[in-house]
Amino acid sequence: MGNPGAAYAVTRHNAGFLLADRLADAWKLPGFRRHGPGRVTSGAWSGVQVGLVKPTTFMNLSGRVIPLLLNEPGFEFTRDLLIAVDDAAIPLGTFRLRARGSAGGHNGLKSIEAALQSQEYARLRIGVGPAPEDGDDLSEFVLAPFAPEELALLETRWSVMVDAVGCWVRDGVDEAMTQYNHLGNQTE
Repeated sequence: MGNPGAAYAVTRHNAGFLLADRLADAWKLPGFRRHGPGRVTSGAWSGVQVGLVKPTTFMNLSGRVIPLLLNEPGFEFTRDLLIAVDDAAIPLGTFRLRARGSAGGHNGLKSIEAALQSQEYARLRIGVGPAPEDGDDLSEFVLAPFAPEELALLETRWSVMVDAVGCWVRDGVDEAMTQYNHLGNQTE
């Protein structure tokens, strides 16, 4: 998940889009193309058909892309959907895979839940925190660009996140959580 447009390209809220770009490169998928309320790419990776979707709505309306997915033949969101999303509550460079759960106050996840009418979907929470505790507005924090040193740290972490998503594709969310959540807590 993320926000469309160059102004948001390297903001904390676009951590999900940044991961999608790394996945597309690693899996050698064609460029993203416009399709309904999203930009999509798809192809075969490791013998499995995969697809990536970047909603072209803003973060808080990310659920508008869900009907596009639900209309795909054979698509089952409890098995076939992994949402990559920023999380200001966990440290920068860490990540956590979850099989289900609440939105935790994240408006983009609330939109996904409303569209699915369920919390039974996998998510990869990408740490962009810690958010400031001095009363600053959280939206200002997540909409601000990463500092160069923050981007450098993320560059060291993308490959393990790509591997975690690959495990999810091949073996499912439970196996990916078992194999990668401990690695997600490391920042080096």
